[in-house]
Amino acid sequence: MQATVYKSTGSWYVVKTATGETFQARMKGIFKKNDDITSTNPIAVGDVVEIAPDDSDANAKNAMITAIGERRNYIVRSSPHGRHKKHIVAANLDQAMLICTIKEPRTSLGFIDRFLVTAAAYHVPAILVFNKKDIYKAKEMELYEAIEALYTEIGYQVKLISATTQEGIEEIQAILKDKTTLMSGHSGVGKSSLINDLMPGLDLRTTAVSGWSGKGLHTTTFAEMFDLPGGGCLIDTPGVREFGIAEIEKTELSHYFLEMVPFLSQCQFNNCLHLNEPGCAVKAAVEAGEIDPERYVSYATILESIQEEQY
Repeated sequence: MQATVYKSTGSWYVVKTATGETFQARMKGIFKKNDDITSTNPIAVGDVVEIAPDDSDANAKNAMITAIGERRNYIVRSSPHGRHKKHIVAANLDQAMLICTIKEPRTSLGFIDRFLVTAAAYHVPAILVFNKKDIYKAKEMELYEAIEALYTEIGYQVKLISATTQEGIEEIQAILKDKTTLMSGHSGVGKSSLINDLMPGLDLRTTAVSGWSGKGLHTTTFAEMFDLPGGGCLIDTPGVREFGIAEIEKTELSHYFLEMVPFLSQCQFNNCLHLNEPGCAVKAAVEAGEIDPERYVSYATILESIQEEQY
C-alpha cells in the first residue's frame, strides 16, 4: 500500500494514503543500517513510501514502512548534530517559501541567500515572503523596498504581508493553491501565525519573540505536512537559526547564484571560483554594476564556509 509521509518525529511517522486513511508507521530496521544513507533521517516529510499495515489490531492503525519511493527532489541542510551529516528537510516539493522579517527578528541577507542557493541546487522554485508589515515604519519600508528590488531583478517572487492584519493573505493562498510547498524561516518570523491564517481551525501554537535576545522561540518541533483547504499541501518546518549548506561543491556554488549564471562561460578558467583569478567575468560584472556587490560578498562568505569534505 502506498502512502505519503505527513509527519516525522524521528522514530514514528504519520502517513496518509490516497484515500485519506492515516497510519502511525515505523520504519524497517534495514533503513537504519544502510551505509548508503548519509542523512540523519532516512525518511522525510513528503516522501512517498510503501507500507504494510499491522493486521493484529484493526483499531490501532499501525504500519511498517517497507520501501521509500524515489524522490523527485528534496531540500537538505547540514545537520545541527554533525557538520558532516545532512538533514533532509522535506521531499517532493513544487516550491519553497521563506518567511522573512525586516525586524523582530531581522532576517539577514546571508540567511536568505543560503536558503535560495539550496533551493536552486535542488531545482525547487523559491519565494520570499516578508511578514509583519503592520510594524514597519518608514525606515523598515525603505529597507524592504531595496531588498524587494534586489531579489525581483534576479527573478525571485517577493511578497509583503501581515499575518496579524491578514493583509496579502489571499495572494499567498493563490501561490500555494494545488502545490506542495515547504515553508521555512527563523523562529519568531510569524510562520505559525501565517499558517493559522491560511488554515483557520488548525490553531498552531505561537510564541512571542524573546525580548532579551530579539530572537524567536521554537514553536514547531518536527516537520509536518498539512492539506490546504483550497487544494495543495503545506509543509511546516521547525524554525531554523542557521541554514548550513550541504552537498554543494565550491566550483558549483556560482551556478546557484542565478544572476551569475550568464557570466560563468565567459571566465578565462573553467574552474574559476570568482575570487582572485585573472579574466573573471563575474568580478567584472560586479565592478560594472551588473551583479549586486552585497550578493557577491554573500557568495564569497558562503564559498568560504563550504566544507571540502564530501558528504
